[in-house]
Parts: sequence; structure tokens; C-alpha cells
Amino acid sequence: MSTIHKRIALEFWYEFGSNYSYLSVMRIDALAAQYGVQVVWKPFLLGPIFKSFGWESSPFVLQKEKGAYTWQDMVRQCEKYGLPWKRPSSFPRNTILAMRVALLGSDQAWISDYNKKIMQFNFAEDRDISQPEVVHEALCALGLPAENLIAEAQSEGNKLRLRAQTDEARQRGIFGAPTFFVGSDMFWGNDRLDDALILASQKQITYCS
Repeated sequence: MSTIHKRIALEFWYEFGSNYSYLSVMRIDALAAQYGVQVVWKPFLLGPIFKSFGWESSPFVLQKEKGAYTWQDMVRQCEKYGLPWKRPSSFPRNTILAMRVALLGSDQAWISDYNKKIMQFNFAEDRDISQPEVVHEALCALGLPAENLIAEAQSEGNKLRLRAQTDEARQRGIFGAPTFFVGSDMFWGNDRLDDALILASQKQITYCS
């Protein structure tokens, strides 16, 4: 009998309407490679999570002071990480179609590049990612069959999968994005990405064969 040790993967729960998810999406590949950790992409919708708390919008909109701080903080954080930034003229944007495509590709090789492209459109170029033509443009820019992917993303089965994944997020106690899981350990916020990766790099799953 032999024993195999494998590092545990990092689950990355994110939403395209989340400004702090933007920071993590743009950074996570390089950091995960540095720590030797596999990333499992977990797109979900924040809207139903917020509604379960009785909120009709983002807390950054509902609480004026928090919103004012957040936009100042985003300027600082983007300067810190060397990321482009343009405050969206509409916030939060409808992300349902873009998120359905992300779910469809969550286990595909193109998912990271797609996520970065959509985030770039929303938070660096102030493009309206709720529009099908913008999602189509993002996919085409990556050389992907945009029309086929958008049609499949809009299938009833994929819509139900996104609802189920959002329900799972709520059941696991997720209240915002980005959120990271290392096994049952939860980390919330872009500023906890390194902590989550460090733990994932230290945790192992042991198999016997």
C-alpha cells in the first residue's frame, strides 16, 4: 500500500459586480502559482445573497459613508497592485449573463482569461457587462465560439446550475465576495487572499492506494 499526499485546492467564490472581486480575479493566478495551489473557480450571484438579508442593493450603495470610503479605497488598492481602475458609471451592474458564461466555463482552460476580460470591461473600461454584445466581445477576444457559448449559457440547465451554486454559497455562510474556502475554512475579502493561499499550501489530502 502506498500513501499519496495532495495539496488541497482553493475555492474562489466571486461575482463580476463585486469591485473587490476584481482585485482578486486579476491577481490570483500569479499568487496561486507562487504558492503551488490549484484554484477552483466558483462563480455565484450576490443579488440573492443580499436579498436574503433584506437588502435590495449592495451595502456600498445602501450605506453612503461605506460607499464613499470604498471608492477611495479602490483607487488606493489599484495603485498598490498596479491595476487599471475606472469607477463604474452604474453600480452594481446586472451580471447574470456574464456569470452564466463563467459557470459554463468554470472548469475550462479559458475561464481565468474570460474572468479577467469581463472584470477589465467593468472596472477598468466602464463597459456595460449586462449587455450580450459585450459578453460576446469578451469571448471573441479570446478566440472562443461566442454565439454557441452564450446560447449554452442561457440554457435552462445552466440557469438552474447557477441558482444551485448561489444557494450553496448561502448555505455555506457566504455573505460577500470575494470569498475563499480551504476545506471548511472560510476567508472573506481580497485582503485575505494571501492568508487563504498560505493555508491551502500547507493543507494536504492523504490517499491510500
